[in-house]
Order: sequence, then structure tokens, then C-alpha cells
Amino acid sequence: MLYYLFEYLREEFHMPGANVFQYISFRAAMAVITSLLISMVYGKNLIEFLRKKQVGESVRDLGLEGQLEKKGTPTMGGIIIILSILVPTLLFTKLDNIYIQLMIFTTIWMGMFGFADDYIKVFRNNKDGLRGKTKILGQVTLGVVVGVTMFFHPDIAIKEKPISTAIEIPDNSDSPKKRYQVQEGDFKTTTVHSTQTTIPFFKNNTFDYASLIDWMGTDARKWAWLIYIPLVILIITAVSNGANLTDGIDGLATGTSAIIGATLGLFAWLSGHYIFANYLGIMHIPNVGELTIFISAFVGATIGFLWYNSYPAQVFMGDTGSLTIGAIIGVFAILIRKELLIPILCGIFLMESLSVIMQVSWFKYTKRKHGEGRRIFKMSPLHHHYQVLGYSEPKIVLRFFIIGIMLAVVSIITLKLR
Repeated sequence: MLYYLFEYLREEFHMPGANVFQYISFRAAMAVITSLLISMVYGKNLIEFLRKKQVGESVRDLGLEGQLEKKGTPTMGGIIIILSILVPTLLFTKLDNIYIQLMIFTTIWMGMFGFADDYIKVFRNNKDGLRGKTKILGQVTLGVVVGVTMFFHPDIAIKEKPISTAIEIPDNSDSPKKRYQVQEGDFKTTTVHSTQTTIPFFKNNTFDYASLIDWMGTDARKWAWLIYIPLVILIITAVSNGANLTDGIDGLATGTSAIIGATLGLFAWLSGHYIFANYLGIMHIPNVGELTIFISAFVGATIGFLWYNSYPAQVFMGDTGSLTIGAIIGVFAILIRKELLIPILCGIFLMESLSVIMQVSWFKYTKRKHGEGRRIFKMSPLHHHYQVLGYSEPKIVLRFFIIGIMLAVVSIITLKLR
């Protein structure tokens, strides 16, 4: 909203300094500051409110050290994260941008499902919360909305690699090696509606999902949504649930998400900037740079929440936060066409999810074969495995952060390493 106000003041009254709101970098910085202030200042008030209302965490006794001490800690703190994201987004972004609209919808939609889950757990004393099928339905619905919009919306497009209009003219010098001079002309680009994405570590690093059905004939590509939308649903569901599983010890999901968000913000800024995208040889996506402001608010919100969520936690985000931040990361990666980087960038989420899948699958298999279930890990998700081994929560979280930073660096290196 402030963007439009200052745009009006600049055009109508030539207000000095109003032009600064034209710069994404300035608005992104303001979004970080605002989200940090909201999460850290008003977060404390919300924690006190939740404590007075006895909105406390119900803890299952898994036999882990210090676990029962967490009982009664205020939960549903994800409300802090959601507000800290939405307020700066509404203030500093161009709200007519389709990418921003999708991210606002994602935040509110998954926030409602997470809130409903926490509400049932706390106020109805049902430890299971919202039924698993209902959560999946919410994630699938979000995937359908994002997939359909990405495939059919006219404002979502990419620019093909520029074609130089440079021409060669005869060189009048006597040098036998230099026969022509090159006169540079303008660069022409074509904006196209496409289902292309980025493949890391490959030189020709674009892949079009529509090519998977080329065998069906010349008109097959108009049916590419039959492949594209299910893939979008799978990605959003996987990342959202991965973040939810990671939120098991103090600060782990929050800090990991901040690292991932900062990396995605860099990708969004570079992809939305024609000069840098051309220099790096990456896909240029018009108008996607505006997402840098949203993800800046996301990073500020998660870091601010980490102030209260770090060990020993004063508040838990609950499913209100974990389902939402996972969905935000998944949708954001899809919008900037970096979803194939998720196994690397979101490696922590992937490890946590795989540990549960492997543990459950192996237990069921050995129970059928031997009559007694056996385990691969001491406990799953993976962070609980290290707790059982005797590692303290702060040490586990810090080491996971280090791994997360390493994975973020590897993801950034893919911009040139191919």
C-alpha cells in the first residue's frame, strides 16, 4: 500500500525522496526491519496472551531428556510469523503482482489449516488434531490453485534467451587475423508462456515439463497441465510436511527456514533482474523480483521468532507456523522455477522426512517377516535419533544449521557450476 501512496506523491507532487520506493532493494530492507520489529516486539505480547489463555503445548512422553519440561509452553506462535510476513508484504509490495497474490494466498490458506489443527489439539484436548486427510486436502487444494495459475495465467511468463542483433562490417585494418569489426545492436527478447524450470548442475539448464508428453503429438502440449499440476501438488505437500516434521526441537525449523528463505530471495532477485540473469545465463522471469520483498519479510519473521523459539523455547510455532512456512518455501521455489533445487536447498527437511519413511517402512517390513518390528534409527524424525544418543538440543540445532548453510552455498554455486 505504501508503494502506491509514494508513487502517487511522486507523480502528482514530485515529492523528494518518494522515488526510493521504486527500488526493490529498499523495500526489501524495509520489509526485513518491519517483520523483525513485529515478531520481536509484538511477539512478546502475544506469548503473554497465549500463556494467560493457557494455550500450552501437550507433550507426548517419548522418554527424551527435558521433554516433559516443555509441557505447557505456549503454542500457536506461528500466528506471530504469519502476521510478521503479511503486514510488510501489504505495506511494501505491488499488490497487483500475481506472484505476490499467490504468496499471500499461500500464507493465509495454510495458516488457517495449521491454526485449525492447533485449535483442536489445545481447546478440544485432542492430541491428534486435524485429521491427516484434511491437512492433505488443504495442501492439495493449494497445489491445484498454484498449478492452475502458473499454467494458465497470462502474466506468468519467462523471457527467452536474448538474441543479439549484432552485425559484422568489414575491417579496414591490415591485420590478417582481424577481418571484421562487430557492431553491437540491441538485444531482442521474447516473452513466452512456458512450463520450463531450471535443472541444477547442467549447462543447458532448462527443462520443459511439457516435453514429457511430446510423444502424444503436436497438440499435446496444451495438455501439459495434466503433468504439471500433480508435480506442483507433490512438491508443496512434501515441503510443507517436511517442515512440520522438522519442527520437533527448539529453533530447528525456524532457523533452517530462515537460511532457505534467504537463499530463495537471492534467486528471486537475480531471476527478476534482466542484466544479472543474462550475465549468469539463468532464466529471466519478468516481475518475479517483487517476490524478494515477500521473502525478506519471511526471513525477518523467522529470525524474529527464533529470538523466542531458541532453546529453551518460550513459545512453539505449532502447525500454524510449520505447515505455513513449509508451504511458503515450496510455492516460492515453484514460482521462481527452482523447485528442482529443493532436494539440495531443503536437505534438512528431506533428511527428516526420509528418516520417518525409512523407519516406518523398515519396521512394518521386519514385523511381517520376523514377527517383530526393527528400527533403523533410535527414534525418528532424525533429530530425535541424536537426542537418544545423548546430544543436547542446542548442539543438534547448531550442527543442523551448519549443514543447512552448506546446502545453501551448494545451491548458490549452481548458478555458475554447470
